[in-house]
Amino acid sequence: MSPSSAHDGRWGAPRVWLVAALVMALAPWVFGSGLAITMLSQMGIAIIACLSYNMLLGQGGMLSFGHAVYTGLGAFVAIHALNSWCAAALPLPVSLVPLVGGVAGMGFAALFGYVTTRKSGTTFAMITLGLAELVFAMSLMVPEFFGGEGGVSGNRVVGTPVFGISFGPAIQVYYLIALYTLASVMLMYAFTQTPLGRLLNAVRDNPERLEFIGYNPHRVRYSAFIIAGFFAGISGGLGALNFEIVNAEVVGAARSGGYLLFTFLGGATFFFGPIVGAILMVLAFVLLSELTKAWLLYLGAVFMLMVMYAPGGIASLVMRNVQLARHGLMRPMLGAYGLLGLASGLCALGVSALIEMVYHRQLNAAMGTQLRFLGGTVDTASPLHWCTLGAALLLAAAFFEWARKRFAVQWDAAQQAIEQARLQHAGEAP
Repeated sequence: MSPSSAHDGRWGAPRVWLVAALVMALAPWVFGSGLAITMLSQMGIAIIACLSYNMLLGQGGMLSFGHAVYTGLGAFVAIHALNSWCAAALPLPVSLVPLVGGVAGMGFAALFGYVTTRKSGTTFAMITLGLAELVFAMSLMVPEFFGGEGGVSGNRVVGTPVFGISFGPAIQVYYLIALYTLASVMLMYAFTQTPLGRLLNAVRDNPERLEFIGYNPHRVRYSAFIIAGFFAGISGGLGALNFEIVNAEVVGAARSGGYLLFTFLGGATFFFGPIVGAILMVLAFVLLSELTKAWLLYLGAVFMLMVMYAPGGIASLVMRNVQLARHGLMRPMLGAYGLLGLASGLCALGVSALIEMVYHRQLNAAMGTQLRFLGGTVDTASPLHWCTLGAALLLAAAFFEWARKRFAVQWDAAQQAIEQARLQHAGEAP
């Protein structure tokens, strides 16, 4: 299912954008702490980056391993532009810095994309990976532009405040990011409805047939690549303003991998999927990384499970349950969902306890053998605790398997009912 499918058609309704604008406007008042505002700002930046990446992956079928090149280079150009304006005292508003990043991202996408988009599939992915490594290597070799290991810093509080807006307080930066995020999301959704957006879907699905009817697949991929680079650069420019420093990490492979992983987790086949993925990315990088040293292990496990059991991402799970609700089949499934959720939670707790015990023994042995876990204390040196948790995990796994089979029976029955209703409706149609 493409991102411009009927399921996403309601994104074009004005009320959706009004609700989105209202949520963005009220979010800092609901979550008023400094950490919350910082996270909200990062979510806006990540949403633009993941949606721009999904223009390649979800809409064009282009698996890129180097999208951070365009967000990162856009950020570097933006921070240099900000510093140049400060040095020359040019009367240019700071609010235009993200657009400078966007133009830079578009320029680099035009430069690199002409080569990368001539190929597709695995070859395209390998070329983007090579370019990403090349740019990252240059970031340490050209300190005049990239600032070396320390990066390039700037000061966003420059010039005379307009209506009291100096972009010094984090809340003012958040609202600037929110405006750019809303505008970028609307424009990227509009792109999915354009002829170029539809041609990009066709290139993904059947490039040979597209070429038969007179269109050049390379030109379509290249055009979309440039547009994606523009929005990626805007994301980078917003990041430069938000953090006031840009270093080599922003063009690294880890950043590109993050965009890929969380866009997939959110659901690359739906327009709103990358938005969900971007929110999860910030929560994982900011909150989960503070809660446990094993956060990357948890993240990898979740990604593996999603690939195996829900390759359409979280968005596909949401839409399938929406379909159940439309046919009035959700209420009979609530009991099965409750049992499955309880069993999944118990398994997750058991696995998490064992992982934390292993990490504590390996990394925190100097702090003693006692580990605080969910309000309780376990002794990593006690065989009894290991055996008890292992036995509890086995029982939880058995309970999960029973709940899963029960859920699968009811789920298959619901899907058959939906299919019968669809066939009946098709037979009654004139």
